[in-house]
Amino acid sequence: MVENDRPLVIEELIPVELGDHDVEVEIEASGVCHSDLTMLEGLLPPPAILGHEGAGVVRSIGRDVTRVRVGDRVIASFTPACGDCWFCCHDASQHCKRTFRLATTTRCHRVDGTPVLVASGLGTFAETIHTHEASLVTVRTDLPSDQLALIGCGVTTGVGAALNTAPVRPGDVVAVIGCGGVGQFVVQGARIAGASAIVAVDPSASKRAAASTVGATHAIDPSDGGMVDELKAMTGGRGVDVAFEVVGRPELVRQAFDSTRAAGTTVIVGMSALDAEVTLPLFDWFHLEKRVLGCNYGSAQVRREFPRLVALAESGSLDIGAAVTRVRPLVEVNDAFDDLRAGTVVRTVLHP
Repeated sequence: MVENDRPLVIEELIPVELGDHDVEVEIEASGVCHSDLTMLEGLLPPPAILGHEGAGVVRSIGRDVTRVRVGDRVIASFTPACGDCWFCCHDASQHCKRTFRLATTTRCHRVDGTPVLVASGLGTFAETIHTHEASLVTVRTDLPSDQLALIGCGVTTGVGAALNTAPVRPGDVVAVIGCGGVGQFVVQGARIAGASAIVAVDPSASKRAAASTVGATHAIDPSDGGMVDELKAMTGGRGVDVAFEVVGRPELVRQAFDSTRAAGTTVIVGMSALDAEVTLPLFDWFHLEKRVLGCNYGSAQVRREFPRLVALAESGSLDIGAAVTRVRPLVEVNDAFDDLRAGTVVRTVLHP
């Protein structure tokens, strides 16, 4: 990315020498996430390499690396898990204190010497990456890299929102507001957790249909503005047990809150604009004992979660392949963004 909100360019960059705890990974697959589009549109300053959802094979390591070995298959984690900070030691590695420093470490330069940022300390829209070992998790599996890449962001965020953040309980009635890439995996997580009814809410008929193939039992087109009333009608007027907002828009957070029953839970999964704010009725919040939870990376501890998600996929309980709408070569990255803007894909996977 050489300019915000402009097409990406493919060019040769000069990597910095591996540090003592750094790893070189040959990227085999990288998912195109809506967060990449947000970065392109202005969240990340140029020049930068986008991509934070990837998988590949370790090609070389720094002298003090202990977590991976050459030849390992690895999934990139867009939040590191250093294992040493207060948050990592208290089962909250999604808030690892090394996140900002590793995300802003220079990993490569343009030929004129200009330093280049790499998204989330990764920059997976590339043939190879240099990253810190804390941002990689080794997995032992025969699953294709197209699926492993999605575990690095969309799968973990979505399934984790249902299994970890909420968590959904057997028999719950669940609404998933926004059924793009992450929303599809919230649906699957709710199904795995044993929800009795899962309502897919999305203006896109194709996304509602896709959700129905992975566990949604009902669907609502919110375009007519009647979503809250429909969800209450489906539950005898009380509201759903858990409502997931997976878009990042304040008005949808409010509707999710309004759709949730007394003592129910609203989970905010969608990534919002930095300055977005939401207003909720304080009396209802207090009197009805509603819970409102943020969800960062599916509240997942990646060194435990990635292998668990691999096992669920291997057993057939989790269908990652269903979310891979299209596979493109890396040179078609701008076409992948066009597909994302048009809402015609759940996930595009890029191959270098």
